[in-house]
Amino acid sequence: MKHLIAPSLLAADFGNLQAECEMINNSDADWFHLDIMDGMFVPNISFGMPVIKAINKHTLKPLDVHLMIENPDRYIKDFKEAGANILTVHYEACPHLHRTLQAIKAEGMKTGVALNPHTSIDLLEPILEDIDLVCIMSVNPGFGGQSFIEGTYRKVAKLKELITKYNLDTKIEIDGGVTSENAKMLLEAGADVLVAGSFVFKSKNPTQTIKELKEIIL
Repeated sequence: MKHLIAPSLLAADFGNLQAECEMINNSDADWFHLDIMDGMFVPNISFGMPVIKAINKHTLKPLDVHLMIENPDRYIKDFKEAGANILTVHYEACPHLHRTLQAIKAEGMKTGVALNPHTSIDLLEPILEDIDLVCIMSVNPGFGGQSFIEGTYRKVAKLKELITKYNLDTKIEIDGGVTSENAKMLLEAGADVLVAGSFVFKSKNPTQTIKELKEIIL
């Protein structure tokens, strides 16, 4: 499978959000990545349902919604109604993770689980077959523009081994500090989806930057 690119709208120009969405629609990007923060699970607040619904009106590609919030179970139906196609919750925020994943599936969305940098891959092994996407945080969640954590490569490789061991289709997504300098090494380690925020939206030509990330050859 050719790897996927998911620009993170957290780094977009919110004064020209429709134009930014249209840029992604017309680019080689595969998904829209939306980071939802509540100011409690992470020390920042991003956007909520009204903004997601507004974005959804202008998107022609799947919405990859990443919940950095406490008690995400409360809002699963709401995110489905807002337009989410993939709903990712944090392992650290879900004491009953299997039940949460079943609730996401019941709403017809793909299931995602995100892991903070300190959280071990091994914790997912018992329920890996219930997860469509594992989002490995390569920075500490909560803010854009952070430096990439080098230990991410080992984590990706270990997860890829588990996915292969059980013959699963689970995708590996990398979120945080992705650039043209580390993208190839991440893909070689086993990543399937690259989330890029500042690297795309702060570049001189975001469409070209997305194209270059998409065209990386292993």
